[in-house]
Amino acid sequence: MTGGPSYAISHPPAVILAGGRSSRMGRPKAGLMLGGRSMLARVIERLRPQVSGIAINLNADPVLAAATGLEALPDTIPGFVGPLAGVLAAMRHATRKFPEATHVLTAPVDTPFFPASLADRLRTAVTSESEIAVAFSGGEIHPLFALWPVTLADDLEAWIHADEKRRVRAFIARHGSAAVEFPLIPTTAGPLDPFFNINTPEELRQAEAWLPYLEDREP
Repeated sequence: MTGGPSYAISHPPAVILAGGRSSRMGRPKAGLMLGGRSMLARVIERLRPQVSGIAINLNADPVLAAATGLEALPDTIPGFVGPLAGVLAAMRHATRKFPEATHVLTAPVDTPFFPASLADRLRTAVTSESEIAVAFSGGEIHPLFALWPVTLADDLEAWIHADEKRRVRAFIARHGSAAVEFPLIPTTAGPLDPFFNINTPEELRQAEAWLPYLEDREP
């Protein structure tokens, strides 16, 4: 569902999710170099014009966050319980630092090609202060690219403690949500999913191969 009056502020706060173990990559993904620049730097550059402020959910390497000037937010629930813990940290942070915000935007650090229109299109899809807006492309959901109502924080914390699998999609399904479809990026090498996710060394090599074909795209 899209359209209708927006209930989220025009430039929501954002939190970059970088709190996982990066077990498939073998090292933290925030500091990985892609085309001579870190993944974190690329994500910050794409987010900054879209949002009112950026923090990073990080459970290791606070020096990396300090070098960017971002506030580092560790999980509020210890033990690496999954990405929903990062979403919860984002909600709590937004409530403290941006009391006017009804929603907080999350974006994973390992997905550097996401749309420059991400925040605006998610925001305009929201039709109530309790509705989640989540990104799709090619008919597939990207549940960590979402606008989350900060009022769901207590429910999310209870869900993390109660649900053994802690699936992001399952939590979204418990609440009203708006699905926002984003088109594939046209390039001379063929279409690229803007939510191409880098989890392994091979996917990092694939992302490097795409870079020359993205030079002329809209920033």
